[in-house]
Amino acid sequence: MGFKEKILIIRFSSFGDIVQCMSAVSYLRKSYPNSEIHWVTKQEFSSLLELHSGINKVWALEKKSSIGALFCLANLLRKEKFTIIYDAHKNLRSFLISCVLDPFSLLSTFFPKRLRWYSRSKDRLKRFFLFKLRINLFDKPFKGALSYLKPLRKDEEEELFLSKNVWNFSSAVEERVDRFLFKNETFVCLAPSAAWEMKRWPINYWKILIEINPNKKFIILGGPKDHFCKSFEELYPDRVKNLAGKLNLVESCFAISRGESLVSADTGLLHVADHLGKKAIALLGPTAFGDPSGEWVTSIKSDLPCQPCSKDGRGKCSQDVYQNCMIKITPELVSSYI
Repeated sequence: MGFKEKILIIRFSSFGDIVQCMSAVSYLRKSYPNSEIHWVTKQEFSSLLELHSGINKVWALEKKSSIGALFCLANLLRKEKFTIIYDAHKNLRSFLISCVLDPFSLLSTFFPKRLRWYSRSKDRLKRFFLFKLRINLFDKPFKGALSYLKPLRKDEEEELFLSKNVWNFSSAVEERVDRFLFKNETFVCLAPSAAWEMKRWPINYWKILIEINPNKKFIILGGPKDHFCKSFEELYPDRVKNLAGKLNLVESCFAISRGESLVSADTGLLHVADHLGKKAIALLGPTAFGDPSGEWVTSIKSDLPCQPCSKDGRGKCSQDVYQNCMIKITPELVSSYI
C-alpha cells in the first residue's frame, strides 16, 4: 500500500471559490492515490463539500464562531497528524489554524517545518496594479479552478486541466428536485441573478432569450430574494419553471446536473457546471476571476478596454453606458450557443 498521506485543505468561503478549489481534490488524488483528504470550511458549505467522494472528512466552523471556537477546532485538527496542508484561503483564520497545526512554521528560519505546506497567493500586488492602475498582470484569461492547482504542481512546465467530476447526491435530494423538473424532457438551466448587480445580465435579455427559443424548456435557479424571476414563469408558464428560492444550494446543484446546459453570469452555479463537466454559457462582464476552466464551457465577453474592472462585481462602472460590457452580450448571440 505504501505511505499514506493525510491532507488538509483550508478554504472557508465563498460558494464559487469553494467549487473552484474542489478541483484540487482530484489533482491531489492523482498525485497521492493512497491519501486521506480532509477539508475545513464554514458550516454553510459543509453539505456541498460532502457531495465530493474524494473528500474523506469535512470539518465545519460555525459562521459566527469565536476565536476560542476556532482554536478548539484547530486543536482537533492537530490530533489528526496531517502530513500535507494546503491553505487555499490565506486569511487570518487559516493563519491561526496553521500556527496551531505547526507552531514551528512561524520560526521556519531557525526550525524546519514539520509539515509540507502549500498556499495559494492572493496576488495583492497584481490586484493593486489591475484595479488601481489598470495594468493586468494576471493570466489572460484567469481560470479560477486551474489557479487552485498551480501551488500544488511539482513541475512548473506541467500542463494543468480541469477534470470532470461526479457528485454523490442523496436519494432524498434527487426525489425532491425531480418533482419540480420537467418529466422526461430536456431543459436548460438559467441563473439570472448574481451577488452584485454590475455583473448581472439585463433582465429583459433573459426574457428575450426564452422568447427566441420556443422549443426549449427552462428551469430558473436563484435565491429567495430573486423575486423578479417570477415574471419569466408568468410569461411562459408552459416552458418555464421558476425554482428561485424553492431549492437550497445542494438541490440547485443537482438541478444543474440534470439539465442539458446552464446559462449564467459569473456565479457559483456557473462554477458548479464547470466542475461537473456540464455544457454552460458564461456571460462575463466586469469581474476578473470568473472565467471557467473546462473546455465544455463557452465564455462570452464584450472585450471592452475597461474589462475586467472588479474582483466580484462591486464598485462603479466607468462607462457612459452603465454595464456596457453586459449589454453588448446580446440574447441572439447567447442563443446561438444554447
